[in-house]
Amino acid sequence: MEENITKQHTDSISVIIYSDNVAQKHEWKEKLNSFEKEEVTFTFNASGFSNLITGDIAILVAPEDNPATNTLIKTLNKNVTPYITIENFDSIESTVSNLKKAIKHGFTLKDFSQIYGLGIDISKIKSQLETFKKGISKIVLERPATIKDGIKPLSKKEAAEYASFFENKKDKLSFKKFVPASGAATRMFKFLNEFLLNFDPTEDTVNAYINKKKDEALKVFIIGADKFPFFNDAREESRKNPEYNNWTKDQRYYNFIKILLTDEKFNYANKPKGILPFHQYEGFTATPVYEHLKESVAYADSNGKSHVHFTISEEHLDGFLDSIQEVKETIEKESGTKIEFDFSYQHKETDTIAVDMNNKPFRESNGELLFRPGGHGALIENLNRLESDVVFIKNIDNVSHNNVDAIALYKKALAGILLELQEKVFGYLQKLEQDNSTKEEINNIVDFARNELFLNIPADIDKYTCEYKMQYLQELLNRPIRICGMVKNEGEPGGGPFWVKSKDGKLSLQIVESSQIDLNNSSQSEILSNATHFNPVDLVCGLKNYKGEYFDLKNFVDPDTGFIVVKNRMGHDVKSYELPGLWNGAMAGWITVFVEVPLDTFNPVKTVNDLLKPSHQPQ
Repeated sequence: MEENITKQHTDSISVIIYSDNVAQKHEWKEKLNSFEKEEVTFTFNASGFSNLITGDIAILVAPEDNPATNTLIKTLNKNVTPYITIENFDSIESTVSNLKKAIKHGFTLKDFSQIYGLGIDISKIKSQLETFKKGISKIVLERPATIKDGIKPLSKKEAAEYASFFENKKDKLSFKKFVPASGAATRMFKFLNEFLLNFDPTEDTVNAYINKKKDEALKVFIIGADKFPFFNDAREESRKNPEYNNWTKDQRYYNFIKILLTDEKFNYANKPKGILPFHQYEGFTATPVYEHLKESVAYADSNGKSHVHFTISEEHLDGFLDSIQEVKETIEKESGTKIEFDFSYQHKETDTIAVDMNNKPFRESNGELLFRPGGHGALIENLNRLESDVVFIKNIDNVSHNNVDAIALYKKALAGILLELQEKVFGYLQKLEQDNSTKEEINNIVDFARNELFLNIPADIDKYTCEYKMQYLQELLNRPIRICGMVKNEGEPGGGPFWVKSKDGKLSLQIVESSQIDLNNSSQSEILSNATHFNPVDLVCGLKNYKGEYFDLKNFVDPDTGFIVVKNRMGHDVKSYELPGLWNGAMAGWITVFVEVPLDTFNPVKTVNDLLKPSHQPQ
């Protein structure tokens, strides 16, 4: 980045500090003017909100709801003067330091105003730009995690015992069900969108189209159309067309699909999955939101309450609120459990900068930098802000019409495993903190870490002193813990459990996506093909340490495991950096325990045709 991004064509920059606090604005003007001189000279002036002074950039020290601030902002916008707003003088010194960093790294004042408004740290952007240039190294697989080699087997009897252990502990703890739910259903209807684009109902037949395109998905959809929970509503809407009785069978198919995807009442391809009809019950259709609320009272309740946290896109808030309010009271009455819920959005400070194919920051037609959402790995920040002893994580589309009892049993079992392991880990950490562990006690902790936590401990650890081993074990064990359900691999696309070798040669258990692996490397490709299990995103997480304090989860992210993807922006190819995946690199530093769970606990809906599977149909 030492080569200019957009050269700042000046040797001096005039910064105007606006505030109605006369004493502080002049105090800070003098203090800032005495800052160590940089390559670019900064001069500071001060003013009240009613007195406009010409400058290169403005810092407004005032609450955002201050009417005088709003008036001044309108004037600055009219004069095209970049500005930032801070609430008080406490942050002015760090703000100016960040401004200097931005200029040093080649950003313009307008860029800085935009970046500051998003809350993104300049050093993160610099790191991302360097990542684009050097690329991201592929994950190095050592071997697949298998039963008794990284994956704990779990019989139904053992599951019931762990579930009972959990039940006995739960009312002393707080729980939250964390459901990533911001994804739109566009991919779910991808083959139907392609059909609408390519099919002419006046010139072609559906059968001819299916044969020509070899579109088996469309064939399955049409054969099973009357089994979808939205079938009757969409057909009734279609029948309202005055031409309905004159349509051929092919025209009716076409218009049925068109209504599903484009009619204002339906518009399924543009809505989030969470609020679409997934299941048909007697008298009503159920959304994934309904199913997750129903699940929450089945396994994530404590003291007569359950709590569900959805991460959503802000524009879909009303749709989620409506979906919840329609069913919440009914579920509460049936279960006797009160449901609490809340939402969070992907935080803007987790957005990442986009670059062109030459790794230079991409700019919109108005000259602004392009930032893109950082992917689901950004949700580690949402998770980091939750306050709960235990968090259950499950994707919005992984719900079932029929398997709730099995799902609840194994969710409780995973939570029971977490609580049992936490008790042992916390006890060992408290013992190690006392600094008086015997050699035998230390060896017992080492055995526990190897055999129950599947932590890779050097074979030569015995040659080190007890003091060193105690310190090593404290660092090894004092981390957040996640218990991850794993199902047998049946060819589903997605990640799986593996032993991974880090750059320093250490082994650890990780969930790895195929896109993170060098598939051109025959040995790595073979390890991938030998995987026995698949990641269904079925996690139970402990967020507190042995002192009852919350971990800062950002400290356990592996920044080298992000993704570079190519997107199209207004006809231009751009590269975007996606943060390490939530259950991949974002949790790389956690204690990870994989547990085998039955396939009937995993019921994802990736395409609309998945709704025809037995787990989504009435029995």
